[in-house]
Amino acid sequence: MRYAVLVTGPAGAGKSTFSSSFMNHLRASKRTGHLVNLDPAADPASFEYEPAIDIKDLVSLEDVMTELGYGPNGGLVYCFEYLQENMDWLEEQLGGYDDDYLIIDCPGQIELYTHHPFLPFLVQHLQRMGIRTCAAYLIDSQFMEDKNKFFSGVLSAMSAMVNLEIPWINVMSKMDLVTSNKEDPSAPRNGIRAKRDVARYLDPDPMLLATTQSQEPKNPKFHRLNQAIVQLIEDHPLVSFLPLDLSSTDSLDSVISHIDYTMQYGEDEEPKEPADLDEGSFHDME
Repeated sequence: MRYAVLVTGPAGAGKSTFSSSFMNHLRASKRTGHLVNLDPAADPASFEYEPAIDIKDLVSLEDVMTELGYGPNGGLVYCFEYLQENMDWLEEQLGGYDDDYLIIDCPGQIELYTHHPFLPFLVQHLQRMGIRTCAAYLIDSQFMEDKNKFFSGVLSAMSAMVNLEIPWINVMSKMDLVTSNKEDPSAPRNGIRAKRDVARYLDPDPMLLATTQSQEPKNPKFHRLNQAIVQLIEDHPLVSFLPLDLSSTDSLDSVISHIDYTMQYGEDEEPKEPADLDEGSFHDME
């Protein structure tokens, strides 16, 4: 059985860093993993491991922008439409990996996850090839600094989950940049937050959005919109986040174990007999 995890999320969420740490974890665990780059604009220097499969070998954003005169967003969409028309290339590239773990590093354009048809098409194609697939959606812990921005991230994660329809893990990345110690001399970039406060973001509390500094809403229209969003999240509590602190081995282990469990990693494998368990190993015990 082959496994694939789509590492998704907005730009700057730490997808490539997480993918590299994921690869390190697999190698330390004596598991076979391969990095797949699906970002046609990715800088090769951003990868700790050279991708085993790279979309830039088929089409690159730089070439599309130069030859067709497209902008970055239009060029990215063209790259994925081109890949969609040439899925036999990807299928051939994937054909050489059996019983392996594929870490697919995706670009940071949100529209690819929320409403563009390519990623659902890709997921269906992977599943037809017998590759068990899930997704990890990362958002930066900086989102907790602005509750409106945070709930925008929650809604985009929910939209992507509905669009792709595969097993899903949401991850709050860069938690090493958040601290609960007000006297921490390192001055964490993403703020000082009590553990109870962080918990309200990891398991999103809709009342964070409903809370206002004054009793009277400044803009009744936006207040009604916020109420509708609160009601949507309460009625469909699909999104919760796992904290990821890449400076902590335990934190990374926890996220990867959730991904393994989501994909039911290893459940189809046959039990292996240790090499030394034969009749000769027990003759002294008779």
